[in-house]
Amino acid sequence: MFDRICLILIIIGALNWGLVGLFEFDLVAWAFGGPTAIISRIVYTVIALAGIWCISLLFRERVHD
Repeated sequence: MFDRICLILIIIGALNWGLVGLFEFDLVAWAFGGPTAIISRIVYTVIALAGIWCISLLFRERVHD
């Protein structure tokens, strides 16, 4: 379950970066009061931690359910 939550966060982060790249629009900053607002920084940090966690998915043995 934790892996899925992290993957969802990574997808959110990727979509946000896509918006930044295509339209110069940072959805996280817009939603939470700017890029330096504490809540925006927390969201950015949580997404970054999820990304670090997901690196481990590359090196795990796949277990068939």
